[in-house]
Amino acid sequence: MKSELVVNGKAVVIEGHPMDRLLDILREELDLTGTKEGCGEGECGACTVLLNGEPVLSCLVPRVQCESATIDTVEGLATGESRSFLERFVDSGGVQCGACTPGIIVTAWALLCDNPHPSRQEVQEALAGNLCRCTGYEGIHRAFEHGEGSE
Repeated sequence: MKSELVVNGKAVVIEGHPMDRLLDILREELDLTGTKEGCGEGECGACTVLLNGEPVLSCLVPRVQCESATIDTVEGLATGESRSFLERFVDSGGVQCGACTPGIIVTAWALLCDNPHPSRQEVQEALAGNLCRCTGYEGIHRAFEHGEGSE
């Protein structure tokens, strides 16, 4: 199966089985290794990417669902208007081992695009599907408090 999609703003054509996981396509075919595999079962959120602007668990998304889609990964968020949020995320101590960080950043950015000034409760709800075993979430929450959202 040949698929055309846009990844981090660039048009790409990929080939493979319709049920290949988006996570594997990103990491192995497109060399975008920022997206991590945590559990491989859709439970931890480490592999979260944006599919047509919505957070999805790339370990559960088959290639067939990506046809003509726009995919944004953590690498794509490293430039542009999301950069200041990424810097606040690092400065606030929201990064520890890095396994969950890409998924949390992508999920957080999706929240900020919809709601530039979320409450602590809204942040907690948005990140409920992203597990972090290192930070205790305080540094992650501080990243939202130290700025004006998506500026």
